[in-house]
Amino acid sequence: MASLLLVFPSETSAAGASAALRALLAGTEFANPDETTCRSMVRKAAADAPRQILLCATQGAEEPALLDALKAWQGRPPCALSLACGSVPADAVQWVECGVHAWAPLGELDAVRLARLLAEAQARWQREADLRAEMHALRTRLDERKWIDRAKGLLMSARGIGEDEAFVLLRGAAMHANLRLGEVSRSLVEAAQWAEAINRAGQLRMLSQRLARLAAQELAGVDVRRGRVLRKESVQRVQQNLEHLDSLGLDSRAAHSLAQVRRAWEPLASVLDERAAPAALAELDERAEALLGAAEALTGALEATGARHALRIVNICGRQRMRAQRLAKDALLASLLGSDAVRARLTLTMDEFEAALLDLEQTPLSSAEIRATLAQARDEWLVLLGGVRNADSADGRTALVRASEALLLRFDQLTAAYERSLQVIMS
Repeated sequence: MASLLLVFPSETSAAGASAALRALLAGTEFANPDETTCRSMVRKAAADAPRQILLCATQGAEEPALLDALKAWQGRPPCALSLACGSVPADAVQWVECGVHAWAPLGELDAVRLARLLAEAQARWQREADLRAEMHALRTRLDERKWIDRAKGLLMSARGIGEDEAFVLLRGAAMHANLRLGEVSRSLVEAAQWAEAINRAGQLRMLSQRLARLAAQELAGVDVRRGRVLRKESVQRVQQNLEHLDSLGLDSRAAHSLAQVRRAWEPLASVLDERAAPAALAELDERAEALLGAAEALTGALEATGARHALRIVNICGRQRMRAQRLAKDALLASLLGSDAVRARLTLTMDEFEAALLDLEQTPLSSAEIRATLAQARDEWLVLLGGVRNADSADGRTALVRASEALLLRFDQLTAAYERSLQVIMS
């Protein structure tokens, strides 16, 4: 591998200059240089990694070809870059902007001047490399400071602690993981962001079932005025969550899933204001199920993107909100439409809800707040089951609707608690 690469505008221009330059380099550390033309200069430099590159242009007319070739490096050549040309360049600025560190007239070069030219180029390139490294280190420290401050804020909010205690937690986590403090801080902030994203995608699952339940509730004549208020609020919540998720830098899989959610939401949104009737209710439920499926796929994609196993607990808890709404919806639909398929789905959802509730009660990712809220959710779950069994009566339907909203509130609280749990965001 040659330590010096001679670059000529073309093979023709190299014929005379090459021999003269090689004679001047004889006996130096750059003896036996390699050669190429400007067309293959970038590829050759990448393959051979020379210590220096010397551009050679015997005539001013040859310089534009060299300048064009240098543009590929955008002013940051991989090594020291010098120019031997027919005369001093008329516009030196453009050569400097392309990364050339030193130049001299080719006709005035002797062994001493050529050695001086190469040494000058090497010194300037090294100085630039040192300055770039220093600038990179400064930017890295500033970037790490930003992530550390954001991570401290998250921990202070999650634990109700002071700044010094939050910093001690971060430093301990970094030492335990054998990582830089900035790396741990950035991972913590990103984990919290993914937890929020999963929470919001999970809300879309719940809202698909809530909107269908509110339509069934209106047809059943249960708390109609309040139901319309909740429908308007739910539509706004869907749109806000879609906008938030759209603002994230999602990978291709998650972005595709989000687009599918939008496509599923549009046909459901278009029928929400139609007058309640059994036939319209069945169509609305079908569209709500389509949105549920798309939102479930999006939540799975986000959980995979986040690459945090502990985020699974946020997803499980968030899914319980959807199931509470789905149970109330299906109980009303079974009563109003007499559908066997809906009754079968109702039984399956009850089994899934109970299994997930047990999973949450047994998980080690817990706190006094979470345990107390889970106990309240267990009591309200029993009320909801009573409403499901008595959905053919007015009192049963009222209990069903109220219990589903109470469970929604409890699992909203639980999902938020898990989202800001220290164990989740630090895992």
